[in-house]
Amino acid sequence: MGAGVQQSGGADRRARRGRRRGKHRRVMAEINITPFVDVMLVLLIIFMVAAPLMVVGVPVELSKTAAKSLDAPEEEPLAITITEEGQIFLQTTEIARDELITKLRAVAAERSDNKVFLRADGQVEWDAIAKVMGALNAAGFTSIGFVTEGGGPSLTGTDN
Repeated sequence: MGAGVQQSGGADRRARRGRRRGKHRRVMAEINITPFVDVMLVLLIIFMVAAPLMVVGVPVELSKTAAKSLDAPEEEPLAITITEEGQIFLQTTEIARDELITKLRAVAAERSDNKVFLRADGQVEWDAIAKVMGALNAAGFTSIGFVTEGGGPSLTGTDN
């Protein structure tokens, strides 16, 4: 008779082990949030660095009011700033008073949005602000938003 080599259940052991693993293997129902947290931390750092750069760079002491903030426009907001000394800035570029309407009309022709934000130092007289508002209106800007600091007194007598 023929002699053969028989393995002592090695294949059977592997098959049984595979069946045992299949029975004991559980579905992993957890979400690994480590990559999500990493991405969020990177975005947080980006926004912390970028946020101060989005503020118009002309320093003025804004008036404090209890007004609510406006919705953010689709385009980069156009900002006109009047300093305490009476200088007028379009974004961060100083403009002479006699050139203001001409430059504003050129800007209005290029923009689809007619909204403009007016920033004025708290010490600027109302007459100067009204003249700039008239120039904005003459240039075609009909939606003017005043930029103020929050947390000021309200007309009800309570501070916000």
